[in-house]
Amino acid sequence: MKKFLLFFIPVIITLLLYSCYDNPAENPLGNMPPKTSVFLNPDSTISSQPSRIHLHWTGDDPDGLIIGFYFSWDGITWTFTSQNDSVFALQIGAVDTNYTFKVSAVDNGGNGIYDNNIFQNNISFGNEPFIDKNGNNVYDAGEPFADIGLIDPQPASINMPIKNSAPVISWNTLSFVPDTSYPVMSFGWDATDLDGENTIDHINIALNDTNNSVTINGAVRTITLRVVDYLNPLADILIDGNPNNLAAVKLSGILLDSDNKFYVQAVDISGAKSEFISLPGEGKNWYVKKPKSDFILIDDYGTIDDAESFYYKMFDSLGLKDQHDLYDFKKNLPPFLNVTFLETVKLFKYVFWYSDTNPSLDLAVGTVQKFLDGGGKIFFSMQFPSSVDLTVLQGFLPIISDSSSSRSTIFSNVLISANNTAPEYPDLVTSLNIFRPRSFYLNSIGVKPIYYFPNNELKGFIGFENNSQSLFFLGLPLHRLNGGNANVKSLLNKVLFEDFGLTP
Repeated sequence: MKKFLLFFIPVIITLLLYSCYDNPAENPLGNMPPKTSVFLNPDSTISSQPSRIHLHWTGDDPDGLIIGFYFSWDGITWTFTSQNDSVFALQIGAVDTNYTFKVSAVDNGGNGIYDNNIFQNNISFGNEPFIDKNGNNVYDAGEPFADIGLIDPQPASINMPIKNSAPVISWNTLSFVPDTSYPVMSFGWDATDLDGENTIDHINIALNDTNNSVTINGAVRTITLRVVDYLNPLADILIDGNPNNLAAVKLSGILLDSDNKFYVQAVDISGAKSEFISLPGEGKNWYVKKPKSDFILIDDYGTIDDAESFYYKMFDSLGLKDQHDLYDFKKNLPPFLNVTFLETVKLFKYVFWYSDTNPSLDLAVGTVQKFLDGGGKIFFSMQFPSSVDLTVLQGFLPIISDSSSSRSTIFSNVLISANNTAPEYPDLVTSLNIFRPRSFYLNSIGVKPIYYFPNNELKGFIGFENNSQSLFFLGLPLHRLNGGNANVKSLLNKVLFEDFGLTP
C-alpha cells in the first residue's frame, strides 16, 4: 500500500501541474488595443507656439500591427490617417488660443468586412475609410478599405497654447517713389502672417501722419493715390490702380508743393499689428507738385539738344508762361509706370507730347484712347525708330498698318505743306536735319490729312488730325521745323487754341 501511494502521488502532482497551463484553443486572451504617443517637432516643453504646428505621433501594438491613426481637435470629429505626422495651421481668434490635439492608434485586428460605422470607446468614428474608385461617394464591393481593428481607448493628447503671430509687411520689389511727382502715386507691398494670410483683416494707410490713417481691405496689396480737387486735397484710393475700383474711403493728409511720406501697416483678426513701413526711406524726399494749369508737356525726349528750351520759349510766346506743367517722367520715373502715368496725365485736359526716335510706345498705347475718352486733347510731335510695328502705332493713331514711308534723313530747308483740304494750317520748313522720319497712309474715315511732302521726300502724310479735333499728330520734331517763315508758333496757335479750345 505504501509503495502504491508513493507511485500515485507523482502522477497526481503531474496532472495538477498540467491543468495549470492555459490551452490556447480553449482559453484565448483576445486582441489587445494599441498604445499611442504624440509629440511636437522639435520635441520640447509645450509653451506659446506659432500657430503653424508640426506634430508627430506613433503607435505600438503588443499583438499586431498599426495600420493608421484617428486624430481630433475637439474630441468629437475624428479623422483617419495612415501618416505619422502633419503640419496644422491653427486659426486664431481675437485672443491667444488653447488647442488640444488627440490621437489614437488603430491596429490590424479588423473583422475582414467593410463596416459602415465604427463605434468604439463610446465614440462614433464613422465608416471605414476606403478608396472610392468610381467616384460615387459610396463604398462598393471590391474597393480597397482600411479594415479597422481596435482603437486606443486612451488617446494620446497634447495641449498647445497658441500665441497669435503679428503680421509682417514689406515693400514689394516694384515700390519706390521718385524725387518729384504730381499728386498721383502708386504703392505696392507684401504682407504675410504665420497664422495664414487670410488672418490679415485690414491694411492701414496714411500720408504724413499715422494718427490719420484709413482702413482698406486686408487682401489689398497695390493701390494708386490720386488727388483731383486741390482745394480739398483728399486722395482717391484706386485698388490695384483700377479707377473703377475705388476704396469707400479717401485719404487725407497730402501736402501739395511740399515733401510727403506714405505709411502702410497690416492688422490681423486679433488686432495684432505689423510695424508701419514708409516711403520714401531715410534721407530721401518725395515732393508732390500741385498742377498749375490744365495743360501739360510730356517730355519723352532723350536726345540732348535744345528741345526743352525751345518749347518753353515757344509756349511763353503764346501767353502760356507759368500756365503749363512739365512731366519729365524719364527723369522722375514713377513706380507701376503704366497706371501711374495714365492717372497723372488724366489730371490735365490738354497734352503736348514730344519725343525723339525712341518714344514710349507702350505708354502711348495704354494712355491715349483712355485720355481721349475722358475728354482730353493731345498734340503729338513724335518720331519712331527705323524699325517699328505699325500695328502698335495703330493702337493710338488712325493709320493703316500695312504700309508707311520712311528714309534715313531729310535735310534742312525741306518744305512740309498743308494739304489742300486744310489750307488754314501754315506750311513748315525744316531748320535742321531730321533723322529717320516716317510718314503714313491714313484710315479712310475718322481722320483729316494735314501735312505732306510736296516734293515727295516721303509718301503719304506726315501730319493729321482726327475728325473730333482731339488728337493732332506730326511725325517730326517741331523744334527742327521752324525754318522759312518760322511758322511753328502759328501751328501751335491753330491747334491748341482754335482746334483744342485751350485758353491762355
